Amino acid sequence: MTDAITTRPLAVVTGASSGIGEATARRLAQEGFEVICAARRTERIEQLAKEIDGRAVTCDVTSEEDVARLAQEVGDRLDVLVNNAGGALGTERIADAVVDKWRQMYDSNVIGALNVTKALLPALTQVKGGMVVIVSSIAGLGVYEGGAGYCAAKHAETVIAETLRLEAVEDGIRVCEIDPGLVHTEEFSLVRLGGDRAAADKVYEGVAEPLVAEDVADAIAYVATRPAHVNIDRLVIKPQAQAAPHKLVRRR
Repeated sequence: MTDAITTRPLAVVTGASSGIGEATARRLAQEGFEVICAARRTERIEQLAKEIDGRAVTCDVTSEEDVARLAQEVGDRLDVLVNNAGGALGTERIADAVVDKWRQMYDSNVIGALNVTKALLPALTQVKGGMVVIVSSIAGLGVYEGGAGYCAAKHAETVIAETLRLEAVEDGIRVCEIDPGLVHTEEFSLVRLGGDRAAADKVYEGVAEPLVAEDVADAIAYVATRPAHVNIDRLVIKPQAQAAPHKLVRRR
């Protein structure tokens, strides 16, 4: 843990090496937070931390040892935890499901959020209005063909958020679930589709203005900067062109 004295509120953002996590770290820094950037890719988060005057902790959220090291870096007090690490793998229907992909998605999205939240809850209780933000998805609120594994993991994250809100309310902790729709980031669809750039680009084809990472980061910053007595339970954010997971306007 650093010995530096700071008066800035402290935030932890997991999955901070790219996409929504990186944008959130930058946005919270703009709001005056000292941000601990946590992710597996050390070089990326070290560069990010340098740019936003934060700290970097190499952390695989599925590793209890890594998470313990993150908790040590945080110390005794934490204002905001943003559980963002996770992602999707594959679009196979249940009949063709790749069990290992399901397991990886469950580990990174659900077990990862559990590990980090459990480790940092004691620090969150030490500030008035400490907040846990869980970045889930509209996939956690509904289902679609070819998305059962990802939807199952995100539904589980929704359950974590809803249950934690009940369990932590007496400790003064706020819990917010952020559920984005279609967000065009550099890696999400590319990773999900096994590195197939053409297939990844097709996900956003014809959508004039999908969300970008900064849109979601802005929403996270909003909920994280409400007064301590205000809790926004859930914020669903979609591009105007998307009415539902399966209802997306594509212009040709």
